[in-house]
Amino acid sequence: MNTTVKALFESVFGGAAELEGFAPGRVNLIGEHTDYNGGRVFPCALNLGIFCAARKRGDNTLRFYSQNFPDDGIIDFSLGNLRLCNRWTDYPVAVIKTFAAMGYEITHGAELAFCGNLPDGSGLSSSAALEVLTGVMLKGLYGFSVTAQELAVFGQFAENRFIGVNCGIMDQFASAMGKKDCALLLDTATLALEYAPVPQNKAAVVIVNSGVKHSLASSAYNDRRRECETALAQINEVRKTPSLCALTPDEFEALQQTVTDSVCRRRAKHAVYENARVTEAANALKNGDVARFGELMKQSHVSLRDDYEVSCEELDFLAECAWNMENVLGARMTGGGFGGCTVNLVQPGSVDRFMKTIQTEYQKQFGKTPAVYTAQISGGAALLPTDKG
Repeated sequence: MNTTVKALFESVFGGAAELEGFAPGRVNLIGEHTDYNGGRVFPCALNLGIFCAARKRGDNTLRFYSQNFPDDGIIDFSLGNLRLCNRWTDYPVAVIKTFAAMGYEITHGAELAFCGNLPDGSGLSSSAALEVLTGVMLKGLYGFSVTAQELAVFGQFAENRFIGVNCGIMDQFASAMGKKDCALLLDTATLALEYAPVPQNKAAVVIVNSGVKHSLASSAYNDRRRECETALAQINEVRKTPSLCALTPDEFEALQQTVTDSVCRRRAKHAVYENARVTEAANALKNGDVARFGELMKQSHVSLRDDYEVSCEELDFLAECAWNMENVLGARMTGGGFGGCTVNLVQPGSVDRFMKTIQTEYQKQFGKTPAVYTAQISGGAALLPTDKG
């Protein structure tokens, strides 16, 4: 039971909530921009995330409040007039619209209060956590029979169809299906899932927030997807393939000249090679070879910087600074890009030194101190036990 969200609900709406829930953010260890290219990803859910308290109403009004956006106050909608208004409520509204589209009609209103400790715009998937958490609360409030995997699919549908971001399934899947102390090896083409224990006695997962706020909807994210689709269409004129990530690096090298635009060719190269890196990295982790895993993280960042061009000066600085430190096994940008965070694998006894050094060097370079989090790997989204006392 989260006492903060419980108290928040009572102070905003009066009286007690019926249900409380939590959905984690995620950090992707490797496998960036492969999910919408039919490839594999390797994220883990975090103990950082979003909490919600909710109860049903007797009328048809939906009321939303977020402690993270207090200036917006309580935002009301009628069930008959749900609309997107370019505010944070677009995400839960889009999920409610998705449930309705999937045949799960909401017949009466509710009050929902949210609070979270995921930095907005950090690239740790606050939007996916909010989508999945809304699904968890709808399931609990209205008794819908929906699986965790369906909650992930509904979240992606909401973002694609209503928010207008052509994201893949990774973020929602990690939030819905996370497992404590494990990363998720997810084949996004089939949704086949394996869990791989992360040996935290060998490598601590440390996240550094650049403080550069990204927004996938207003960034070049959709452009990158279109560029990959263009590359795939041209490859398909020569050889039929269901997705870029269905190709091996050798197969891509033989076909790459069919992609006439050099930018689209580089985007496709990243997707193909990144997918191969995910498979190798997962095998390295299973074999306890965290040093090789770290080398592949560096290769991933270089590819995201040079071929996919979704990094930025601040992320490059953080990654390069980490690469030059002793006892850092690997570092790379994580998330959609254009800002956000780096993920770092650090030898456990060196975490404090790493945090101090990275903050000092970043302050010297950019005049601000980055937030640093030692990540605990969490389970997936769920309702929380309610305090009956």
